[in-house]
Amino acid sequence: MDEAWTQHGKVRARSIPAGIEIVVDGVTTQARYYKPLIYEFFRKAWRGARPAWGEYAVEIAMEYVGDPPWMDLDNLAKALLDAIKGYAFHDDAQVARLLVERRAGERERMTIVVTRLTEGEDWRIRPA
Repeated sequence: MDEAWTQHGKVRARSIPAGIEIVVDGVTTQARYYKPLIYEFFRKAWRGARPAWGEYAVEIAMEYVGDPPWMDLDNLAKALLDAIKGYAFHDDAQVARLLVERRAGERERMTIVVTRLTEGEDWRIRPA
């Protein structure tokens, strides 16, 4: 189920098995920038999967070129979860697993991968 990308401006997305992958070109240290940008994409262009109930895993990767941007990743995560709420899932309280990372890349972009956790799936971190 590797569908083609849907794009509107700097945002593109596609359905993936059990979820959605979203990519935003460019990086800014202003977390509030992402909510209207992603919201507009979903409102105007997205015709893929609709939100469902259940638990989800969300992986957010900020890729940068040069020096890492000065940004609190927790604020970034909150802004992005708010932006995709109602489109990838009904409420961000459904997020049972969240990974947010900043890493060097070949181009500046934000990648969000949302996947539905299957019932009984053991995804928890094991104690050392």
